Amino acid sequence: MPIASLFLYFILFLVLELVYFKIADRFNIIDKPNHRSSHTSVTIRGGGIIFPIAVLVYALISGFQSPYFVIGLLAISTISLLDDILTLNNKVRLSLHLTSVLLLFFQWDLFSLNWYWVLTALIFVIATINAYNFMDGINGITGGYSLLTIGTLYYINQNLVSFTSAELLLIVGLSLLVFNFFNFRKKARCFAGDVGSVSIAFIIVFFIGQLIITSQNLSYILLLLAYGTDTAFTVLFRKIRGENIFEAHRSHFYQYLSNQLKYAHILVSALYIVAQLLINVLLISLINETMIYTLLLFLAFIATYLSLRFNLEGKNRLLVAYDTHRSQM
Repeated sequence: MPIASLFLYFILFLVLELVYFKIADRFNIIDKPNHRSSHTSVTIRGGGIIFPIAVLVYALISGFQSPYFVIGLLAISTISLLDDILTLNNKVRLSLHLTSVLLLFFQWDLFSLNWYWVLTALIFVIATINAYNFMDGINGITGGYSLLTIGTLYYINQNLVSFTSAELLLIVGLSLLVFNFFNFRKKARCFAGDVGSVSIAFIIVFFIGQLIITSQNLSYILLLLAYGTDTAFTVLFRKIRGENIFEAHRSHFYQYLSNQLKYAHILVSALYIVAQLLINVLLISLINETMIYTLLLFLAFIATYLSLRFNLEGKNRLLVAYDTHRSQM
């Protein structure tokens, strides 16, 4: 794609983002701090709407390639935007999420495979969307982490396995650059909102699914290892402590670093991005080796993560119920 075209797309997305800010101001689409927030000031919510808009722009220009994916993305983005504004009934929201995921499976032609692949894909997609939503809590983390992932996928597409449209990857990357301009800073102008975190998760899952199906290599799941690890072990620790895992909380490791240790948001976000960058570099360098190396990479990261959490947070905070812990103090 010519540099001039990339520049025009960037300007278009920048203008559309600013238009959304005007609309959000007009209709009071804002995020007010609460007891589980990692921010302290009122900020525009839903800035991540630029992600599905970017895909829609590409679809209109390219003749609606991957139509099931685009329709599913628009459906899940619309319901997420409405949830940002109105707080919808969970049954309505989840039914639209499931419909969108099934459309994604049609796009992948997944129903031609054995049922256990469909079940595996369902778990992967739902888990990834939820992980992205859970992890979207501090400035820069969603935009920065996603930009790294899209950049890595672009490198793989150009140099290792051609699995998708390079133009679409670039356009999504440009939308992330625009969002990061307003979010990856000490005082964010906007947050992604559910529309942003859910839609970019859906987009990234689409690309990684294409990559896995084309390459027949499940190792590419590790492109989301940092997010997946923090989400999975946070849920596990909360379950061990006897907490309701469906209730709002501030138990993620990135939240502990931001809220308890008072690390700057952009520093914590940068730490997660750098950790995933190292994983991606090692994954790409080992991708043609036997699976044992990928497994060792996975286990090494898990061990490092757990070591950091137990050393910084302590066993009691991670494993002991809050009421019990408080009674022992």
